[in-house]
Amino acid sequence: MTTLPKPEKRLRRLRHTPAMRALVREHDFELSDLIHPLFIEENIVDSVELSTMPGIVRLPENQLADEVRALYALGIRYVMPFGISHHKDEAGSDTWDDEGLLARMVRTIKSACPEMMVIPDICFCEYTTHGHCGIVHDHCVDNDATLENLVKQSVTAAKAGADMLAPSAMMDGQVKAIRAGLDAVGYEHVAILAHAVKFASSFYGPFRAAVDSELDGDRKGYQMDYANGRQALQEALLDEAEGADILMVKPGTPYLDVLANLRRETHLPLAAYQVGGEYAAIKFAALAGALDEKAVVFETLTGFKRAGAQLVVSYYTKQVAQWLADEQA
Repeated sequence: MTTLPKPEKRLRRLRHTPAMRALVREHDFELSDLIHPLFIEENIVDSVELSTMPGIVRLPENQLADEVRALYALGIRYVMPFGISHHKDEAGSDTWDDEGLLARMVRTIKSACPEMMVIPDICFCEYTTHGHCGIVHDHCVDNDATLENLVKQSVTAAKAGADMLAPSAMMDGQVKAIRAGLDAVGYEHVAILAHAVKFASSFYGPFRAAVDSELDGDRKGYQMDYANGRQALQEALLDEAEGADILMVKPGTPYLDVLANLRRETHLPLAAYQVGGEYAAIKFAALAGALDEKAVVFETLTGFKRAGAQLVVSYYTKQVAQWLADEQA
């Protein structure tokens, strides 16, 4: 009988017990890494369940304060509000109205829970009749005209109490314009979490239904082609040069290579956005009994951290907080 050679190196030794695996674990996530998106709709009195994102709702403004306090009690410290407007126009002018939905959302959150960090989405798609992220001229989004409105929206959000802004319109020069606009009126302390690499992705489908965005056409002329990795680095490094404080890749799971490559190119904090389609894919598979929801969510969040993200925007944030609380009970 032939005696097989013994392995010279046994990597399984470091996987032998749970304690050993925990000792040498390279990456993990904490609740303090997660940002919770919120959908707030004006002119409604009861929350609206989202069929495309089970477990997620559109909150009426009259429930926002209570929801924020509940989130804070669970240990969540960062929220990203998205407004569902009933006052849409061609420009999205409600976003720079001091009494508009964006300003009211920010003020409500900070009033209910001053220690909650508010990071509003800075864009126009939820506030325009055409559903695009800026001013449309001749069937094309006018980059420079949109920049002027992004600055007005940003100043309004900062004035209302926003701690950080998350511009997502993908206009060339938006970070530079917003930084200059904020600094000019005394909001140097308000940070910018740039949607630095935002791909034109089919994974946004559930989100667009959630915010009732009535898109005329598509956004491929300004959001990134998902085939282009090197161009993604150009986009992100331009945002860094323009003054972004944090760079984000969106969506998350299909673009871990972009995230990892960007980690090697910058020392700025990085974020990933686990978007509606990623959430829905896990949620519907779990509802069908095809996978262990909690285990898969924890695996994906750890994957973002392993690829280089320090922060993750995820619709699972509240559920993760509840799971972690149950583990500690």
